[in-house]
Formats: sequence, C-alpha cells, structure tokens
Amino acid sequence: MPDIKERIMNQSGLHARGRDMFGLCCLPGECVLQRAVLVRKKLSPKEGGGWLSGTLFCTHFRVAFVPQDSPRADDNADPVLLGDHDVALASIEKVVAVGPSRTKLVTPNSSLKFTPEELVLYCRDLRVLCFLFDRLTPDAQAVEITYTIAKTYQPLKPGTILSFQNAALGSIEMKQFLSNRRRDPGMNWFESSADWEQELERTGATGWRVSSVNDRFEMSTSLSRFNVVPQKVLDTELKKTFAHFNEGRIPRWCWRHPRGSDLLRMASFQNNIYHEKDDIRNLELILFGGQPQCVVVDLGEEMPSPADVQLAHTRLRALCLGDISSSVSVPDDKWLSTLEGTHWLDYIRCCLRKSAEVACLLRRGHLTVVLQESEDRDMNCVVSSLVQVMCDPHCRTVAGFQGLVQKEWVMAGHRFLSRINYHRDSDKEEAPIFLLFLDCVWQLWAQFPARFQLTEDYLLALHDSLHLPLFSTFLANCQRERCRRSQHLPQSYTPVNGLRELPRGSAEEPVDPPYPPVWDWSLQYSSQRRALFSQPVCQPCSPAPVLNGNLNTNTNMEPNWLSDGVPGSVFLLSRSSFSCPSNLLPWRSGSGSGSYRKSHRRAPSSESLPALERLIKACGQPDAPQDFHDPHQPLIPLLLGPCIRIWRNCYLRGALHAQAFTHPMSSNSRHPVERLASEVEHLRERLAQASTGRPSNRKRHEHRRLDSNLNQNANNGTFLFSSSSSSSSSSSSSSSSSSSSSSRTSQQESPCRVSGRPPTAPRYRDGGGKHTFLFGHQGEPQGSQRYAPSPSAKLPKNSGPAGAKTH
Repeated sequence: MPDIKERIMNQSGLHARGRDMFGLCCLPGECVLQRAVLVRKKLSPKEGGGWLSGTLFCTHFRVAFVPQDSPRADDNADPVLLGDHDVALASIEKVVAVGPSRTKLVTPNSSLKFTPEELVLYCRDLRVLCFLFDRLTPDAQAVEITYTIAKTYQPLKPGTILSFQNAALGSIEMKQFLSNRRRDPGMNWFESSADWEQELERTGATGWRVSSVNDRFEMSTSLSRFNVVPQKVLDTELKKTFAHFNEGRIPRWCWRHPRGSDLLRMASFQNNIYHEKDDIRNLELILFGGQPQCVVVDLGEEMPSPADVQLAHTRLRALCLGDISSSVSVPDDKWLSTLEGTHWLDYIRCCLRKSAEVACLLRRGHLTVVLQESEDRDMNCVVSSLVQVMCDPHCRTVAGFQGLVQKEWVMAGHRFLSRINYHRDSDKEEAPIFLLFLDCVWQLWAQFPARFQLTEDYLLALHDSLHLPLFSTFLANCQRERCRRSQHLPQSYTPVNGLRELPRGSAEEPVDPPYPPVWDWSLQYSSQRRALFSQPVCQPCSPAPVLNGNLNTNTNMEPNWLSDGVPGSVFLLSRSSFSCPSNLLPWRSGSGSGSYRKSHRRAPSSESLPALERLIKACGQPDAPQDFHDPHQPLIPLLLGPCIRIWRNCYLRGALHAQAFTHPMSSNSRHPVERLASEVEHLRERLAQASTGRPSNRKRHEHRRLDSNLNQNANNGTFLFSSSSSSSSSSSSSSSSSSSSSSRTSQQESPCRVSGRPPTAPRYRDGGGKHTFLFGHQGEPQGSQRYAPSPSAKLPKNSGPAGAKTH
C-alpha cells in the first residue's frame, strides 16, 4: 500500500490545478492518497434517494466522490473547497466498515480481517455518508481506501488542526488566490467606525456616538476596537467605567427600535469597587442612554449555562445520529420522551421566550433594555441577536443576518474557538452556543417562513461551515486575536475622541495560511447551492394574538403607561416579573465597603411598578388590536410544546442512512423484509381479486430495488423499509392504504399536533423473537425512520409525555 500511495501522490502533484486522470478536480496543491472505482453513494431523501455510481477519492484534505457521468469542470474556474458529494477530513468523526456479517469501527491502529462491502462516515455536522463497494471493485482498493481515510482524517487534537489547514489553504497558489479575494460589499462587517456609523444611521439612533477608546484593546481585550456609547460621555470619562465591569465589558449599544427604545448589553458589575461621584454619573448616563427609564434583564438565572447546552447537544446527537457499530436502540414509544429528556428543546423554548419578552418591552418605546450576563459572551449574544431577528426585517435577509452575526457574535467577543473546541484542548469550555442560536432562528423561520429572505438551506450551510476549521470567523475568541493572527493590529494610537481610521497594515503577504471569512460562500459551495440560500420576501402579515404558554404575545399598551413612572428608575426583569431590588446597581444599594451612597438620580420607587405591571397584564389581553401593516411588528413565536420542533433536516438527515446500513445484505441477495413485503403484496392482490370476483388488471408488484430503505436490527428484530411509489399510489382499497392516507391528511390538517415516531404495525412473534415492522412511504420520510443512539451518551429515562414534534 505505501508504494501505491507514493505513486498516486507523485501523480497528483503534477496536477496541482485541474483534473487528474481519474476525473477529480483538485485544489491547488491537493494530493490524492487513494481511490476506489465502481463505488455507489447512498443519496439522502433530499437528494432524491437511490444510489449514485462513481469513484471515491481520499486526499490529504477531503474525501471526494465524483459521479460517473459528472460534467467536466472548467480548469480555469475558481476553486471550490468541497463539492456536493465531498466531506472534509476534519468533519469526519468516525469511520465504520460494514462486512458480510458484522460491522467494525476503524481506527488508525485497528486491523481489518474482512473486505468491507460498505463504508459509513459519521460527520460532526450530523451527516452520515454511506458508500457501497461493487462486486467488481478490487478488494485491495476497498481495504486500502478504508485504511487511508481512517489514518488521515485525524480526530481533532492539539497539533493536528494546523496540518489540515495547510493542506487546504497552504499552497502558494491558494494563498495568492485568497489574498486577492474581495469581501462582500453588500454586508456590514463592523470592523471600522464607518461601519458602526452606518448602523446608527440605518436604525435612526440619535444621541449615540462611536468611540475608539479601545482601539488598542487596552481597556478590554475581549471587546472590539469600536463601541457605541452615549454622546454625553467623553472618552476620558469612559475610560474610568471599564473597571466597574467584568473583563471591562461596559454597557454598549446594540440596536434601536423604531419606536425609540434602545437595546444594550453588558457584563456583571465588579464587586468591592469604590464608586466615585463622577463615576456614578457616567455609569448611569451609559445605562439610561438619554431615556427616562431602564430595565435590566438578568440572563444568569433563567438561561441555560454553557455546560447545560453542551450536555443537551451531546444527548441530542446520540439520539438522532445513532451508531450502527453499537446494538443499543431506543424503543419507538420512548423516542419522544427521550428527546424531551435531552432538554435541547427546553433550552430553545427558554431562549425564544426571553427574547420575545425583550422584544415586547422594546416595542413600548422610550426606555433602555440592558441585557446582563456574567461575562457577556454567551447568552447575551443569543438573546440580543434573536430580538433583532424578531423585530428588524433587515436581519432576516442574508446580508442583514450576516451583519448581525458579525456585530453580536464576532465583534462582541463570543469565544468561538473555545466553544467549538477545534483543538480539543479543553473540553470544559466546549459548548455549541452558536448552534443553539441557529436552531432558534430555524424555529422562527419554520413558523414565519414568508417573513424571511434567508432559507433553511442557508442555515444548514452555516451550521455545516461551523465544523470546518478553515474560517477566520470561527478561529478566534475576539477581535484582538483575529487582528494579531492576520497582522492587522494597529501600531499607532488614535487621539481621544478621534474617529480617524488607522492603517490596516502593509500590503505584504498575509500569514500562512490565510483564513477566509465564512461569508465567502462562493469558495465553499457551487452556484446551484448558493441559489437556494435566499427567497422572495412577502409583505409582512402579523398573526392574530394568542396566549403563548408562559408568555402572552399581545403587546398593546396604553400610550401614557410611563406617566406613573419616576424618571431615573431602574427595574429588573427576571422570570417574567419586574422588581426594583436595592442591590441592582451597586452604588444605589448603600451597602458594601467604599460604595458611594448618594446618586444624582432618584432611587427606584414602588410608584413605577404599577405601570410595568400593567404592561405585563396588557400583554395578556388576547383581543387587543394589532397593526398588520407594521413591518417591525415582532415575530412572536408559539412556545407551546408541539410548536417547538426538532430541526429535522439538520439533526435527522443522517439517521435514515445509518439505519439503512444497520444490517447489510449481499448485493446479489434479497433482504428478508423485501421478501416478506413481496409476499404481503401478493396476498393483497389475491384478496382484491377474490373480493371483486374477476382477475385484477394490476400487475404483480415487482421486486424492490436494492436501494430501498431497508433495516434489520439483529438484537431487537426491528425491520424498517419504505414502500415504493407504485404501491403507495395504488388504487387498491385495502385498509392499510386508507389508514395511511387518513394519517397523512390528519397530519396536514393539524401542523402543531405532536408527531411521534413512525407508526408501527401490529407486532408478531417468530420463534420467540420479537419483531416490529415499520411501513412508510418515500414521500413521507418522517414515517420511515428509526434512530439508534450511541452507547457512550447517557440518556435520562423519562417515561412522561413529550411535547415535541419532528419536522
């Protein structure tokens, strides 16, 4: 095998750009390590199902599959990192070889004692790629490419990620190509003061300015160079406020509602800090931002912690992805309760509920809503972004959404590198906070698809790109790290109150390798895929107000609701209720050593609470009028159990593939379920003929193709297959057909009804073994799946009812 590797590597080195003799369009500097001919790839239901014949390649960057009849690519076209049937080595989590009678997890140190008939690749983005080797495929090629993939995909660990990045982007031609790439001019990158000024002008925010006091990251290493603060606060005074907050993350402006409210975010206050009189004035000027009242939304108590999110996502992956190399499975009647036990949907519901409450508050006008988190780098990013998606139509476009992520995540200092944990150096910091946000956005898209320009395909592309460690967007924890890595750290100091731009650095070649931003979609996907990222946007149409679980969506409020309030009052919104605790602002509490007792504003009084209580009560009136022509009418989602659904096309897209290969059969033999289905179809025709009294004109059902979704689990005897289109469209008046049709009709009429696992037919016993037959149709993938979790994940035993719905 080493000799074959060396010959192929030497041969591919002569084709640094263009196609080699096998038809693979290589990236600049990409080397082919191994190939296998006469391979068939299992297509997902979204791709049309069935099999696709072609050639399988393994390079030092990706596993590529070239269809047999694929058109010849233009050698002069710009390179695309991954084709429609490719997967990066860094995205592969495990390699499983399937033999005639068993399956084996292949590792770099393992040995194969059988020739694999199928190869299954489990990916970190929840995809499962299945390849079937033909009988004419040389056994040596099947074994060698399995070994090559297992040895080169390199499970991410310290020191291996850089070699993968150099394999993709480290060649001289690729570096030159990336250095000449131009950024998308249609989106706001929020990397300069002009970008922030543009956002202030777009939202109509007055009384705010862009401060460059942190342009050398001396005030706060995790904040961006530019931050928006009130105009009345000078930079000399602003410098004194950084010490009062964790990591120096002062209150900063995020967005202004058209009705005049401002959304801010900040970290928690530092303890045992002496508050000078001037400091108190500046702190309250920043918090109020020129508004008469301020509401602090504490996200520390209600929102899930990063550890909770990580545990829930691990359980969800184990439940949805499954593992064909294990024998553990979740029974059909326990699947939804197990899904509910992961708490992933609960955390989504919690984020949406809190964001909807903040959106309703902002719609009242004339106040500031300040999001407060201990470190201001996780849940503040989620809630502030969701609020803007709910209220601002611009954030529901592709360009606006990308600018939103740049502003509230990238520039705000979300720890992408630590939370994604590319280097696998600290599992304690790993938590898919950004994936939780994408799932929340999908929930909004699923309930209001006509209000979004971006599509589900776009969200899926962004979800998958997060698992590819090649983009500068996700390879740092803050702007300071990105500037150092790209050699853009400014070398001079901007004068106080100055908005003069600093030079971006010399025109020398960037560091090796250069990392493109994730928004460079033409580098990742073909034009056909990118065409699915957007859709036309219809005119806004607000739904009728409904009672929404613990949150009431009616936002009607009497115009003089602030008349009872005392100017300068600060309130706390926690657990959907308002209060004015004395220790909300440390300098107003009057306790603690060195705290200044006096404030230039009046202390919060209970006189202001009735107005806020009327706000909550007004939100509970279901018959209040709604402005159906207001484009900023917030998208308040339904939060009841059945309305928060699992993101099926993301989390369940690989489950059907895994189950189809759970118990493989030889290519020249028929599956037992296939033989049984043929006998059932024959008996059905005999019954139809006997009931009509004349020979049936219907032809006998032909043998199903081998690419049908067949599944047999040897442990619990569970069989799964999807019926062909001919049988599903038959005019036979059998009871099973009518029941299936009525089931589909009921599902269409009740979209919010709990959709459980695929319907199971009566159970039979054969030889003491328990067998379950699951029948479904190809047009309804939700009725033809079974999922098996990994034994490594601990799933809670919850037998209670589950309020979740698959979609």
